[in-house]
Amino acid sequence: MTDQSKTVTRVDLCEAVYQKVGLSRTESSAFVELVLKEITDCLEKGETVKLSSFGSFMVRKKGQRIGRNPKTGTEVPISPRRVMVFKPSAILKQRINTQHRGNGDASKAQPEA
Repeated sequence: MTDQSKTVTRVDLCEAVYQKVGLSRTESSAFVELVLKEITDCLEKGETVKLSSFGSFMVRKKGQRIGRNPKTGTEVPISPRRVMVFKPSAILKQRINTQHRGNGDASKAQPEA
């Protein structure tokens, strides 16, 4: 199985808004930037961002710990930090898995009612 994945960029998102919503390209770009800025601002404040049928972005605190340099084996302290995590919704997981099964593995597909 070949990996035909594509990275979706800001430009791709702006183009999708332009094509599907009908805003001008400038307005589409401003809209995408505004949404991304709002998400970023909320995460910076430590808030959880929940997008219905998509998932949640949240910030977790990681404490200090001891890491190891894999080349030398030397122990190195890793300072405390905050990391962003994404938890996909059950709906998104289902859609991704349904799409995957549709590409050749019909034995696991759900029967239609």
